[in-house]
Amino acid sequence: MDRRTVWAILLMMAIAVAPALFLKRPAPSPVEPGVGDSVPQAGAAPTGGATLDTAARRATADTLRDAAAGDSAVGAATAGDAAAATPPSAAPRAESDTVRITSPLYTYGISTRGARLVQAELHRYASMAPGEERERAQIVPEDSDLLALTVVRGRDTVDFRNATFTPSADSLTVDGETSLRLEAEASGVRLELTYTFEPADYRIAVSGRASDIGPNGGTLLVGMGPTMANTEANVEENQRELALVTMGNDTERTNFGSLEAGERRALSGPFAWAALKSKYFVTGVIAADSSGGRISGATLAAPPGSDDPTSAEIRAAMPLQPSGVFGYLLYAGPMEYERLARVGYEFDDVNPYGWPGFRTIIRIFAVPVRWLLVWMHENLHLTYGLVLVAFGILVRIVLWPLNQKAMRANMKLQEVQPLMKDIQDRYKSDPQRMQQEMFKLYREHKVNPLGGCWPMMLPMPVLFALFFVFQNAIELRGTSFLWIPDLARPDPLYVIPILMGASMYVLTKVGQMGMEPNPQMKMMLYMMPLMMTGMFLFFPSGLNLYYTVSNIASIPQQWLLGRERMKRTARAIVDVKTERPAERPGPARSTPAKKRKKA
Repeated sequence: MDRRTVWAILLMMAIAVAPALFLKRPAPSPVEPGVGDSVPQAGAAPTGGATLDTAARRATADTLRDAAAGDSAVGAATAGDAAAATPPSAAPRAESDTVRITSPLYTYGISTRGARLVQAELHRYASMAPGEERERAQIVPEDSDLLALTVVRGRDTVDFRNATFTPSADSLTVDGETSLRLEAEASGVRLELTYTFEPADYRIAVSGRASDIGPNGGTLLVGMGPTMANTEANVEENQRELALVTMGNDTERTNFGSLEAGERRALSGPFAWAALKSKYFVTGVIAADSSGGRISGATLAAPPGSDDPTSAEIRAAMPLQPSGVFGYLLYAGPMEYERLARVGYEFDDVNPYGWPGFRTIIRIFAVPVRWLLVWMHENLHLTYGLVLVAFGILVRIVLWPLNQKAMRANMKLQEVQPLMKDIQDRYKSDPQRMQQEMFKLYREHKVNPLGGCWPMMLPMPVLFALFFVFQNAIELRGTSFLWIPDLARPDPLYVIPILMGASMYVLTKVGQMGMEPNPQMKMMLYMMPLMMTGMFLFFPSGLNLYYTVSNIASIPQQWLLGRERMKRTARAIVDVKTERPAERPGPARSTPAKKRKKA
């Protein structure tokens, strides 16, 4: 392969990887729906539904605009109290009872103040947060506003976020479909809620009815903030992953870190779902009920005083029919790909792989790679460490024929290098003729000048896919192998990345067998392993393990091809020296002076 091509590939890799490591995504400009802005019909929802009339759409747009500007009025907090309430971030919370719902998968806690989900303890996942290593993962904070509701009817706003609800039970054990009913009244509006739970599912079906909405309908604001509770040892990394993800025409992600201090941002829908995610867990509101339509928009408000916020007041807006009936789903649990896929509505894309602009390509490889790793673990009964060893060898076996073909194409290119040099010297003053002769040479010798790029390019999509799989796949979270405590985190002893760099050095050294030595090749021999080792030091150790095994598995093929290259190069030199006088006749030699004298 041409050295310039190699450096171009390395530069493209650096450009692709560097933004994820060093750059902070710029915040998009806030979008504030204005009065009378059109909100798409609820009939566009995945399951269909009734449409909003003009007044309801205008009310929804006004509500979102007011929330983004921070000027929305909030109604009474409890029944019979007509005074305006402050937002929950500023209002003191009274002590409230919590109804606990327990199944084999989870323990959920529903507060009677605001009917909020204030506890989501996942039985199958341990917390890795400092000081909580032996506890179950609890993914929502105690001050959670998740599922807290505000009803907007016309210009009136009735806030139920601090209202006292009467529950139908003090606690529930979920061994089949189980429901919890709650009721409250505020400012003359009666709100009836039903939460339905399944024993083997993290979904909660929410249905309800608000009284006296009026003939034009209204808007239901569903609380989703302020954050996710930390469950990871690397607190900073977990906080960097905090984001609101929405699904409209495509998946859009708004990182908390992109918000400025005190910034309020409105996101225009319609959305099939909106979800708050950390690195491994998610709470998402899914507009799956035909009476509710899609989510018409969402707002985020960052707290003042922090340029890198880790919390935000979040509310999703949903159209409310004149009957006051509504329904949607809540998912509160791990980002297990199969579970997310079963939800439908492309909810499995709540954790998008890759960077914007590259996600479609990376997803093509990431999803099958992740599925294969899990399948090998579950069906071959291998630990994930051994799965990665087997996977690294498997990838090299699959790519062996393609690599073989590509490397032999590179050998052919090297064989004709002397002839190419002749053409370049002969036609250096005529570039067009030089190009014609080069193409003629390629055709005669059946040489593809780009054929040698395959060995480097083919494994790259898999490598990028594995990078994101290890960054986000919850199945690999906390999985140990040998001395490594967690394959999803960097090797604490840096042994694997150093072995990876050493294996790359050996692979490069063996790969240069039979090649004419030059300064560029020597520089690549040392610079590439050093550069990749430095880059991979802080990557997940599982990715390093895969790449190390892949390098080692490539060495035998490189050695065999290197020996073949040495033989073919030696034979080609003899052939070229034999052909060169006939192909390029030189000027007639003059008779030496001594011979002329004798004659």
